[in-house]
Amino acid sequence: MRRILAPLFLLIVVTGCEKAVDFDLEEAEPKLVVEATIENGQAPVVVLSRSSNFFAQISPELLAQSFVRNAEVYVSNGTLTHRLKEFTVPTGNGYSLTFYTNDPAQPATAFVGALKTGYMLKIIADGNEYTAQTTIPDTTRRLDSIWWKPVPNAVDDEEISLYIRATDRPGFGDYIRYFTKKNSGTYLPPFTSVFDDFIIDGSTYELVVEPGFNRNIERNDEDYYFKRGDTISLKLANIDRATYDFWRTMEYGYNSVGNPFSTPVKVLGNISGGALGYFGGYGVQYKTVVVPK
Repeated sequence: MRRILAPLFLLIVVTGCEKAVDFDLEEAEPKLVVEATIENGQAPVVVLSRSSNFFAQISPELLAQSFVRNAEVYVSNGTLTHRLKEFTVPTGNGYSLTFYTNDPAQPATAFVGALKTGYMLKIIADGNEYTAQTTIPDTTRRLDSIWWKPVPNAVDDEEISLYIRATDRPGFGDYIRYFTKKNSGTYLPPFTSVFDDFIIDGSTYELVVEPGFNRNIERNDEDYYFKRGDTISLKLANIDRATYDFWRTMEYGYNSVGNPFSTPVKVLGNISGGALGYFGGYGVQYKTVVVPK
């Protein structure tokens, strides 16, 4: 009897001590969100927006209204300083995207990215100043070749896997991010897109490449694999440590959504002045393979 009553008594005590806890979460002031990139051979591109309330219902209207316009945006390569121009382009359904890039009316100070070069970003928005810096590294992770193989025992016999062979230079500290493109689509990152060289330092290695996908829409079955008939392009980018840390922590946050056992993570941006986001340099290489039907 005691063996029965003891657990029952413990259950009554525990349930009797339950207390409803209400959190009064104050609405935080919106912060500037920066997504700024520069690649070798390409003009800098900067997208500015405002953060939304944690419990806000995300919608196309909310996203369209979040873009920051009429900001002053400058990028310097140490020799030239160029004020970027604001552009707005329609995206369909009555919405538009606002971004900043080279001003064609000011060619004397405009420039494109170059390998092994550092860059400074300055933003003046709503009377506040924000700064960041990045470097486009050399392409120290060499992309040797890409090829494909049928997926063994696949339910869909058109499903194939993409493989790469790459070589990492000796010496730690090489970081990469990669993207894939199917046919005439856009380059998209996979679920985990950044990697260091802690394990593969100084070696030539082969691995399977996961397809990239659009995080802004619900993922469908075809996002998980390539298939026969696809023209597949791979974009491999060397990045600096700050860009690696931003995407490493951001993607860990993506993976943790809805998981009650995950560890909280702080996304590590590199924008000063209290803004969110990052300014990242990309030293890119490309390879393409055509998969026959």
